[in-house]
Amino acid sequence: MPRPRKKRNGLYRRGPMRDSPGMSDHRVRAIITGRVQGVGFRAFVEFEARKRSLKGWVRNRRDGSVEAVFSGPQAVVDDMLSACSRGPRHARVDHVSVEPASEVLPFDGGFAVLPTQ
Repeated sequence: MPRPRKKRNGLYRRGPMRDSPGMSDHRVRAIITGRVQGVGFRAFVEFEARKRSLKGWVRNRRDGSVEAVFSGPQAVVDDMLSACSRGPRHARVDHVSVEPASEVLPFDGGFAVLPTQ
């Protein structure tokens, strides 16, 4: 049975409100090492993150690793981290290190590919 409609900002919506308990964003920083540059890894991460409606960014690092920040529901972020562990077809992922991320994302929503740093 569908959830009752709730009014927010003059509009009626189905389902939980964005600021409902359990819907808060979980934000992590991941460093992915292995053969992850020159194999389409950033494009893979961008595609997978957008498919999951995550916010954040991905970029190459000068040390040969890839760094990404993911923000969204914890279960979805965890699923994204699993996808990063597999990587695209020609990548070889040796390790994915994860730590909490607290920085404010540098843009309003969406997922971006940032320049190498």
